[in-house]
Amino acid sequence: MSIRDRIADEKAGAAASVADVNAAAVSAQLNNDFTEIVASLQTSRATIGCVVPAYNEAETIGSVLDSLLAQTRLPDVIHVIVNNTTDDTVEIASHYAGPHTRVSGGAEQATEIFVHDIGVNADKKVGALNYGYSLVEGCDFLLGVDGDTTADPHAIEQLEAEIDSDTRIGGISAIYSIDDTQPDGLISGFLIAGQRAQFAAFNMQNMLRGRNMAVLGGQFSIFSTQALRDVMVESHQATPWVKDSEVEDSLLSLQIKSAGYLTKISARARANVGGMTTMRGLDAQQVKWNFGAIELMWPGQRGDTKGQPFHPNLRLRWIENFSMIINVITRVMFMILLTASLSISAFVFSPIWLIPPVVAGLLNLRTAVSMQSRSWRDFVFALAVVPAEAYMWVRIGHFLRAWTKFASNKQVDNWAAQAKAERGSGNAYLVPLLVAVAAAAALVFIWLQLTVVGQSAVLWVGWPILGVVTVLQTLIMFTTLIKRHRGYRV
Repeated sequence: MSIRDRIADEKAGAAASVADVNAAAVSAQLNNDFTEIVASLQTSRATIGCVVPAYNEAETIGSVLDSLLAQTRLPDVIHVIVNNTTDDTVEIASHYAGPHTRVSGGAEQATEIFVHDIGVNADKKVGALNYGYSLVEGCDFLLGVDGDTTADPHAIEQLEAEIDSDTRIGGISAIYSIDDTQPDGLISGFLIAGQRAQFAAFNMQNMLRGRNMAVLGGQFSIFSTQALRDVMVESHQATPWVKDSEVEDSLLSLQIKSAGYLTKISARARANVGGMTTMRGLDAQQVKWNFGAIELMWPGQRGDTKGQPFHPNLRLRWIENFSMIINVITRVMFMILLTASLSISAFVFSPIWLIPPVVAGLLNLRTAVSMQSRSWRDFVFALAVVPAEAYMWVRIGHFLRAWTKFASNKQVDNWAAQAKAERGSGNAYLVPLLVAVAAAAALVFIWLQLTVVGQSAVLWVGWPILGVVTVLQTLIMFTTLIKRHRGYRV
């Protein structure tokens, strides 16, 4: 090869090397540009439509909306559905209407609040929920929030992460506790403490059952809108919630489960619910809840709601009702036998009778310890024993009133009764007390008619029966006491 040819080959090789280097540089630049473009794109996320049904919530609606706007994950839209209201709920909520933004985790989020006054609504809360559903049915999830419920700032973020992680989940409820920041007076403080213990025990029972929630309470729960659509199809309903049930949230939970979805309680998301601070209001609320649960549990059909006694979501309801029956038997029998024994100087105290109240007190104490936001009131309620026992008698009154109303087969608007009670009207809550006084008077009269032999026979038979039932009840309480909580907090 000539010198000229060799020089030409070297020039050609050098040019090719330069071209390769330039091509590599261009390719690297394109890769970097593509990476930057992808990184700059917003990742798609599920959409959440929040529905807040509000009935006379002037005192709390501002706090509720402040709580929603303080969330680390804002709902994409918030609809406040005001219904049947006679106070300033609309005016106060209207101050929040419009777009809102906040920066969380370095990213800006936006939401918009709409306030709808639907006026007089015969379907009450159910009508408000269904109206709200019609506004957000295009979203992936519906977040239902009561007009007196505030949540931890991370609640929506945690609920979304949980429901988005498993397509089998149809709805998740937050962990509810009763707000104890505003009890004013001895009676209201006592009632709030009792409701906090009641909610805590119920939540822990659900958590220890694989976090399968019997009731997706409307206070602060997130639902898959696809699950709600499936419920409507399978149940031949035009709307997710139906007006013919006293417990619309329990019925919907059953329907979601029957449609093949899971109903869960969150492991982390928390919300504070407004409690009942009067005996009148608590009675109306609890009787409505108990009455509605009985309708769902009862075989056959009453009205348009078909009973589903063997539905898995109702197992806890059956346990609660059997437990209340045992509580009624042991307490009523003890009061009757104790009074009868003292009347003829036949009572002999035995320290063994202290075991049941001690176990009950320890169980109440463990419930208080399991609370995430426990306070000194919760410990006083548990350790003093008397408040917890008094609250149990209050619950017995609600339980018996609900069963009596159900057995009467009389059509009663328990929604209207609760609204009336919350306005401070009605004296139905005194019925159990009046019945107890009348029953006590009748028993005293009958007792006095018996001979000494007859009275002794009653005591001879009654005390052993009470002893057997009490032993069984104490064993059940002890089993619950030693059951592991697996690190759960309620």
